[in-house]
Amino acid sequence: MNSSKLFAITKTVAPIMLGSAIYAFGLLYFIIPNQLMEGGVTGITILLNYALHIPIFLTTLLINLPLFLMGWKVLGGRQIVYTGVGIGSLTVFLWLFEKMIDLGWINPFSTEHDFILASLYAGVTLGLGLGIVFRFGGTTGGVDIVARIIGRKFGWSMGQVILTSDVVIIGASLLYISREKILYTLVAVFISSRVIDFIQEGAYAAKAFTIISDEAPKIADLISEELERGVTLIPAIGAYSKQAKYMVYCVVSRQEIRRLSQLVKSVDPRAFVIINDVHDVQGEGFRET
Repeated sequence: MNSSKLFAITKTVAPIMLGSAIYAFGLLYFIIPNQLMEGGVTGITILLNYALHIPIFLTTLLINLPLFLMGWKVLGGRQIVYTGVGIGSLTVFLWLFEKMIDLGWINPFSTEHDFILASLYAGVTLGLGLGIVFRFGGTTGGVDIVARIIGRKFGWSMGQVILTSDVVIIGASLLYISREKILYTLVAVFISSRVIDFIQEGAYAAKAFTIISDEAPKIADLISEELERGVTLIPAIGAYSKQAKYMVYCVVSRQEIRRLSQLVKSVDPRAFVIINDVHDVQGEGFRET
């Protein structure tokens, strides 16, 4: 294996391992000490820990291993390899952090009253970890594998399978934890989902301008000169006037929104301007691929 290929693999595997470490830390530092819950296979491992005091790293490995082998047979491909990296990393870091807690090197965040703080930080930590894993093409196994298999066999969406499993597992946890803790768990799950979306879509947010004007070529030239941004002229025909014209399409950073609006108005005060949110912008002047 040449050095460039090894570097490319490392650029993917290392973030998956990092994300798994953050996720494992969130579980053991915020979720378990405060008797909160999670969905999916992680929720099952937490329930077994609450009910039978079985170490989470052990049940994570025992449940995910057959699912991984099933996924390897049915799905195959690079995705399942990165899933294996995620499962292995999660198991190792759960074991490592449990040992560090037992030795007193880490003191988990446990509270008797301020559970909203615990659920907020749990959601951020778990979402950050999973978001990094997902962004680099990995998973932590469990329901993700089942969802992919069911989706391929029966046409169900991953969202439907994951939501159904979460409802069943979190509902079953009512046998061991209070309804109040379930509500705090839902707060953590919601925050986690939003952080995952944020990581997946990209931390960099920009705005896309679509400008319809009879002075479109002049506006495009001005944007290129003043903002030094790439501009695209798109041929269009007015539905009412039946006249051919151009639309201007341009993506700018948040800091340039006001400046671009002023440039458009200086050329054509009556220009029709549409502004859309854009996430994860790649290319010259933005995030390089």
